[in-house]
Amino acid sequence: MDARTGDLGATKTASKRSPWNRKNPYRAQVLSNRLLSGPDSAKEVRHFAIGLGDSGITYEAGDGFGIKPVNDAALVSAVIARLGVPADVPVHTKSGEITLTQALTTDYEIGIPSVDLIEAVAETAGNAELDHVLQNGDRASFDAWTWGRDVVDVLDLDPSLALDPAEFLGLLRPLQHRVYSISSSPTAHEGTVHLTVSTVRYRSAERDRGGVCSTYLADRVGEAQEAGVFLSANKSFRLPSDDTPIIMIGPGTGVAPFRAFLHERRARGATGKNWLFFGDQHRSSDFLYEDELVEFERDGLLTRLDVAFSRDQHEKIYVQHRMREAGAQLFDWLESGAHLYVCGDAARMAKSVDEAVHDIVAEHGGRSPDAAEDYVDELKRSKRYLRDVY
Repeated sequence: MDARTGDLGATKTASKRSPWNRKNPYRAQVLSNRLLSGPDSAKEVRHFAIGLGDSGITYEAGDGFGIKPVNDAALVSAVIARLGVPADVPVHTKSGEITLTQALTTDYEIGIPSVDLIEAVAETAGNAELDHVLQNGDRASFDAWTWGRDVVDVLDLDPSLALDPAEFLGLLRPLQHRVYSISSSPTAHEGTVHLTVSTVRYRSAERDRGGVCSTYLADRVGEAQEAGVFLSANKSFRLPSDDTPIIMIGPGTGVAPFRAFLHERRARGATGKNWLFFGDQHRSSDFLYEDELVEFERDGLLTRLDVAFSRDQHEKIYVQHRMREAGAQLFDWLESGAHLYVCGDAARMAKSVDEAVHDIVAEHGGRSPDAAEDYVDELKRSKRYLRDVY
């Protein structure tokens, strides 16, 4: 799944056993880095296995895992060249006195420009588009303008602007960790954490760009090397009792926690039924963990597997379409006490899935829209409708 920022907190057990957190990450060995998506895919999705070593970190299926990234050396060099100062000039940071190169590599966010930097450059740049965005005060417009731009792009809006290193660093944000849903089971994959990560890559303004953490994992942390990690527990996204049926909706990398759920349920011998909706662009290149999921279905662990590959036919088909097609059965599962889980994109997928859930309850439950709303609200209140969206 794509990265999430922020610390979701730590379980009481984990906090007692482990001192590791975003300020003090554990140096964990990356055991494997495997490409999941096919050669014809428009995406680059990778599976990582990370060893927990002697960290004492414990986790549950449904938790997230924090990664402290390191910035791309080429971007660091480009920033220093734009500032026109020596790479080894000393600067004072929370880490003490280090070189500017070290500070920009490990301590500061340069892939995503800060509001402070953008506003400082806007004062002298005379860029009409940026001035309009800032004056408008609309967050969506600001985010759209910022998307795909890094610190160098912002500095280049005013080629004459000169900032000394201390002043420049004062306008940057600290380099933030990224959180990914764990795709492994602590019971089935003891001593390791698995992550399913989509590597963000694109080219803009004659420069290759990439997601800060996804390219760090894919390119800058090789197998047998170490990355700073910590547990980001998600106590609101847990498996129910072993005999309770579950419905999981996880297109793309949203399948990550559900792979963890299925491995955990198999390892525990859980008797509850399992239904997974998975979707992506093409079956031939984007069916993540196809071998495992097909095996789970063949062995009976997956009671039902519904897939939607949006680009394999003229009309685009998504997971919410498959849900509506199976609406009668899905409602029967809910009536039988099933828990419903959704993981993935909040802005589009999760919204469309939520609309489908309401419509299914209304149609197959014989309820008015208001009554269907009440039914779904009760699912949420009773923690039977859980979402891990970003």
